[in-house]
Amino acid sequence: MFLQNKLRIFASVLIGIVFMINIQAGIDFYFNPEKYTAAYELSGIPGEISVAGVGLLFIMWNVPYAFALWNPIKNKVSLIQAIIMQVIGVIGETALLYRFSVQDFPYLASSIKRFIFFDGAGLILLLLAGYLIYRYKKEQRGVDSHAV
Repeated sequence: MFLQNKLRIFASVLIGIVFMINIQAGIDFYFNPEKYTAAYELSGIPGEISVAGVGLLFIMWNVPYAFALWNPIKNKVSLIQAIIMQVIGVIGETALLYRFSVQDFPYLASSIKRFIFFDGAGLILLLLAGYLIYRYKKEQRGVDSHAV
């Protein structure tokens, strides 16, 4: 039982790291869009509103992460959704990087590479959390079968 609780807690910590980084990025994009407009070759009010809108999307996209963080065992589906969202992010961002010349747009390329790195790291943490929950469930089934 002790190992099971440690697995659950560690899974929550891993999910929490990804959640906090994602939410922090969303909040920063939303409230400080002027810091990011140049990296996306945007300017003025339209550029700031575009970046702020992306920040709002970051926050919205993290709803499943919050449920997975709250209870990754009970809300296993939310953890699976978060993992799928991270996979889509890494694949989609990588595909975006190949849609333009990196040499012609080095700042844009750098920004996208940063997202690929952070989303890739987040994916690894979420996959590890998913594995820990899988182990927890497997251990739980073993305990239940011995109780009979």
